Parts: sequence; structure tokens; C-alpha cells
Amino acid sequence: MPRTPVQRLRSWSVPVGIIVIAGLLIAILVTQGERGSTGAAETDPATTQQAPPDLTFVETRDPDDVQSAGPADAPVALVIYSDYQCPYCAKWSNETLPAMMDYAELGDLRIEWRDVNQYGADSERGARAAHAAGIQGRFWEFHDALFPNGAHLGPDRLTEEALVSIAGDLGLDTGRFLADMNSDETLAAVQRYAAEGRRLGVSGTPTFVLGGEPIVGAQPRSVFTETLTRKLAEARD
Repeated sequence: MPRTPVQRLRSWSVPVGIIVIAGLLIAILVTQGERGSTGAAETDPATTQQAPPDLTFVETRDPDDVQSAGPADAPVALVIYSDYQCPYCAKWSNETLPAMMDYAELGDLRIEWRDVNQYGADSERGARAAHAAGIQGRFWEFHDALFPNGAHLGPDRLTEEALVSIAGDLGLDTGRFLADMNSDETLAAVQRYAAEGRRLGVSGTPTFVLGGEPIVGAQPRSVFTETLTRKLAEARD
């Protein structure tokens, strides 16, 4: 089966790709005034209309990725850099993620979730728990439980005991969940995702790469749907 343009782009040198996206994202974060965890930033329409760089090399397209939705060979991919204690990430997950999931269910979009855990141990514990739920095929249900009604949980609800309780409420095998949450393999995966985000220059959450284009902050849903519509049209040309 011939490789798609996206797959060919993924063959780029990883070190070169990291240098490119780090500079681009840092520039975007500085320009839009992003500091730490941020929401939607004001942008200059003239600037946003400039031809964006192609950052599709950040997509993994791994069919075994438990933190993903949609087919690995979907025409467009959305990579999300987030944190489970970020209020804007919770807002975006409540207001925009469902629409993106609709596209994933149609086979038009691949979604890949990556936590940068910038708030420390509690965030990382939440990310490990979500990954463990993903091993049982319930990543997105657990993700939603960590962002209930567009809000994020406080540190007292991200303890190991509280996370196991959530797993039980979702009907997961809690013994297996606890073992997976504390396994070396899960820790390595979560820390790898976080380190990747840092190397790429992600210093504010949420940050996205949609169809190779960077989007910084919890921008309105229309920004994502319009960008995705355009990217789908390009992919089908």
C-alpha cells in the first residue's frame, strides 16, 4: 500500500523535527502571551492567515496507542498536549473534544492525547491512571471522569485511592488497573509523552497540532472544525 503524504512526512529526522517545532511553538506561545496553563489567546487575524508550517511529524499513528481515537490511517490527525489539572484543558475537552470525536468515529480524524504534566506529581498520577484505563480499553471514559462537566479535579481527588475508586465506578478490573497504573511500563510511556512535549517547546496547555498546523490555547470549537474541514478537503484533493 503506497504511503500517504502524512506517512512520508513522518519519515523526517526526529532531531530536526524537534528543533523546528520547538522554535515554532515557543514563538507562538510568546506572541500570544501564553504563560503556563492558558486559555484562548488573542491573535492578529493577518498573522493567523499566513501559511502555517507542516508539523505532521509529531503524529505517531501507532495502532496500539491506548490514548488515541479514530483509525491510524485517518486522513487528518489531531495531537493534543494537555494536563489533568489544567482548567482550560478541561474546558476544551467539554466544549470541543466531543465534536472531534464525531469526526474520529466517521474515520476522518485520528486523535492522539499527550499529557505534559506541568503541574507535577498529581498530574502525572492522573496521566498514569488514564493510561492504565486505556490498557483496559477505557481511556476516554476515564479521561472524561478526570474532567467532569468541563472542570478539573483537585489534588485531593487525584490520589491513588480516588483514582482506583473512579476505575471501580467505570467497571474496570481495579486490581489490574492499580498494577498497570504503577507499572514501570506505564510510567515510562507517560514520562516519554511528557518529555516529548517539553522537547517540542510546549510550555502552555492546551496546545494542539491539527493536520500539521499548531493551535495554541483553548480556542473556540469553530477554529478546530474549520481547520479540520479545510485539512480534509486538502487531503482529498
